[in-house]
Parts: sequence; C-alpha cells; structure tokens
Amino acid sequence: MRRLRRGLILLATFAVTMMTVLQAVPARADYIRDMEYWLSDYNFYQAWDITRGEGVLVSVIDSGIGYAPDINDAVVGGADFSGIGSPDGRTPVGASPDHGTLVASVLAGRGTGGNNGILGTAPAAQLLSASVAFGVDTAIPSDEQIANAIKWSVDQGAKIINMSLTRNSLEWPKSWDEAFLYAFEHDVVIVAAAGNRGSGTNEVGAPATIPGVLTVAGLDVNGEASYDASSQGITIAVSAPSEALVGVAPGGQYMKWSGSSGAAPIVSGLVALVRASHPELDANNVIQRVIATATPVGDVPSPIYGYGKINAYAAVTAEVAPVKANPLGDLTEWIKLYRRGSSSSTPIPWDTSTATPAPLPFDSGNIAGLPTLYQLTTVGVPLLFFAGFGTIVVIGYIGVTRRLRPVVPRDHSRHETDETPQPPNV
Repeated sequence: MRRLRRGLILLATFAVTMMTVLQAVPARADYIRDMEYWLSDYNFYQAWDITRGEGVLVSVIDSGIGYAPDINDAVVGGADFSGIGSPDGRTPVGASPDHGTLVASVLAGRGTGGNNGILGTAPAAQLLSASVAFGVDTAIPSDEQIANAIKWSVDQGAKIINMSLTRNSLEWPKSWDEAFLYAFEHDVVIVAAAGNRGSGTNEVGAPATIPGVLTVAGLDVNGEASYDASSQGITIAVSAPSEALVGVAPGGQYMKWSGSSGAAPIVSGLVALVRASHPELDANNVIQRVIATATPVGDVPSPIYGYGKINAYAAVTAEVAPVKANPLGDLTEWIKLYRRGSSSSTPIPWDTSTATPAPLPFDSGNIAGLPTLYQLTTVGVPLLFFAGFGTIVVIGYIGVTRRLRPVVPRDHSRHETDETPQPPNV
C-alpha cells in the first residue's frame, strides 16, 4: 500500500503541476470592456441612461471580495463568518478564494479609469463582502455560516443578496428557514445561481429551490441555454449569460470564466438597477418587473429559461402591473405545509442537513492568450487519459510484486446530498 500511495501522490502532483501551468496571468485592461458582451446584448448600456444602481446596497455571500482596482471603491463593508478570514470579509477564504471577487466584479465593477477594466451590470451599486469558507475544515458548519451571513446582511441594510453557491441538494436545513424568512420580511431580494450541469449539478439545488428566491439559469454567447454552465429546474425564474465571461480576481488579475455563478450577479446587478429606478417598489414587485420584462422562450415559465432572458432596459422602463405577493412562491406557506409536525425520524420533502454548501464550480483562465479551463478539451482529455493509465500501471505493478488478489472495486456512488462540493467554476 505504501508503493500505491506514493504512485498516486506522484500522479496527483503531475496533474496539479499541469493545472498550475494553465493559471491566469496578468493582462492589459484596455480591451476587457469589449469582452463584456452582455452589457450590450441584454441592454444594460441603455438601462444606464436611467440609472447605474446608485444607492443600492448588495451583499455578496461568497468566498470574500479581495482587493482589486476594479472593485475596491464598490465595497463599503464586510464581515467574515467562516472563522478563518479577516474581520472585514476582504480576505478570500476556502478552496476557491477567487470566486467571490469574480462574482463581485461582474455585479458592481467600477473599471480602472476611462474605458479600461471591468464594469459590473450595476456599476454604481455598493457591496458588502460576507466571506464564508467552503472545501476546507472550519469550526463553524457551512450551513451556519450561510444563515449568519444572511442575517448580518439584512441588519447592515442590504436590499439584495447574491448567492452564487449551492448545497447540491433540493433540501435545506431548518436554520435557513429562519434566515431566509428574516430577509424576505425585511424586503430583501435574494438571487441564487441555478448550478452547472458540467460539474454534476443536473437540477437546481438549494438555495435555488427555496420559494421566493430569484433563481438564475445560464445562457451561452448566442443566447441559447447553456448545457455545461447551467442546470434546470421548475424554480428557475430568468436566464442570463454564463459562458465566456470575464472578471477580475484578487490583485487585479483578469480571468475568463464560465458558470451560473456569473449569471447570478449579472441579474443581481439588474435587480439593483430596478431598485434604484423604482425605489417605491417592494421586493415582490421588483422581482415581478425582472420576470415580466424578460424575453420569453417558448412556453413560460420553463425549467430551462424560466420566464425568459433578461432585458435590462425593459426592466427599468416598462409598465408592469403590480403584484401583492412574491411571484416565485411563499416560504412561509411552504414551512407551514412541510415543517409542521416533522421529526428527525420522519423525513419530509426538502428537509435534511447532510449536504454541504459550496460556491458553484467555475472554469477560469487568463486573458493573455491561454485557453480557459472550460476550453481545455484538447489538453484535459489526454491529461485525464494519461492520469488514468498511470494509475492502472501503478496498481498493476504493486499487485504483481505483492501477488495481490484482484480487488473488486468498491461502489463509490453517493446520494447527492453527501457529495463533497467541487471548487467553484464561475
């Protein structure tokens, strides 16, 4: 077994080395703006003639918003809920520390002057950085980190909460009932990513399954439903770009990335524009404007596009009939129906705490010529083949030298709520 362990460590080291070669490198910022195709394709430039999100506070519950020239002026506060970050929430934590900064830049990036750098969809909105850690051991359970971050965000005055993360399960713990209700009762819009089919999330998972949450699916550059960088489910509200995105990582490094983790902040920025242009509207009617002005695709709502593809200009200018309740469901009613009389020995729909929240996996790469991880089919497939072949050789060699009997492979299949989340792939 010692030889087997050494062989596997060598193979893992080789794989990590290959991935390190493909990490992002610094790039010039003067052409970054041209890569943000969603700003024109989904009418954000037109919407900015009305508002850029001034005065709207958005909380980003993620790995923490690091320091980068494009985003620094947007962050007005923060806190850490992982127990391993800095008190201001600005030290990236977890297995995917870049995730939160990339998300924040797409939402409220300010650029670096002139026409340079990243502009978020709400470039005048203000951000809170609520850092939570995934994929690493912490004394505070992930579910508790999330619940605490939501309550803190509400208490700080956030009117929008962006959650580009998933529990990888339809269900959520009871502690989230209280936290999400607290947000809804304080007129907060919660935006969540649908998940990425390419990383194993075939259907949406909490928080995207929670009634009242604005769940966002992903689109490719042509405005079609993304296969790898999105998932599907009946709770999807709208769809937005999730492929060929560009964002800024801590330190100011520009990266290409893909995933519904990027579609969610695009929509959170849109919600900020609606809240700024229509301050008289409550959260229910803000959500109604976003879904009512979306461009429908086929019958709506659908489990792929929801009510359709976002239209920023229409969302801030169109005449929309008011509603009296959240068009995406009522968490209070759900709790009355499913939580009442429940016990630990009697499972009820969407009521477990076995899954672990994680930022949604993302594919990222540099802007200076290297391909993104999402595009590495010509390198990734051969690399996986080589690693698999090498593993077989190592195991075979040890089996022969030690005259081991053939071992029947163990069944490693697990319920999706027991999955260990992968690092983010925005």
